Amino acid sequence: MKETYLTSSERETESLGERMAARLAGISVAALYGELGAGKTALTRGIARGLGCRDSVSSPTYTVVNEYRGGARRVCHFDMYRLSGADELYDIGWEDYLASGCRCVVEWGQIAEAAFPPDTAYIRITKTGENMREITLEC
Repeated sequence: MKETYLTSSERETESLGERMAARLAGISVAALYGELGAGKTALTRGIARGLGCRDSVSSPTYTVVNEYRGGARRVCHFDMYRLSGADELYDIGWEDYLASGCRCVVEWGQIAEAAFPPDTAYIRITKTGENMREITLEC
């Protein structure tokens, strides 16, 4: 399945993430790709809200992972920006996160693709204008 969406504001990107959460049912990892400022964290806020989480969602750039509760399953939000590859992800307990049944949303997915399970959803965010985004979901 491959779907493409257009958004023109941060609010629309969050709203899309909320709707997209239903498409991610049964998926353990959603890997996000996009340049700095593309909207990865905004999309993650929406996905978390769509999964029932009411916690405040912020980028885990320095902590690498934030955990959010409130839905049926915990959402673990990873930011791979500061990691050098999949080995570092395994060092922080990646396999334990997957085994726990949480939903993992991963920013900068290209850094650790080798660690992703086969059922991963790939989400690419491309800036097409100052506020315009093209977002492609591929499962």
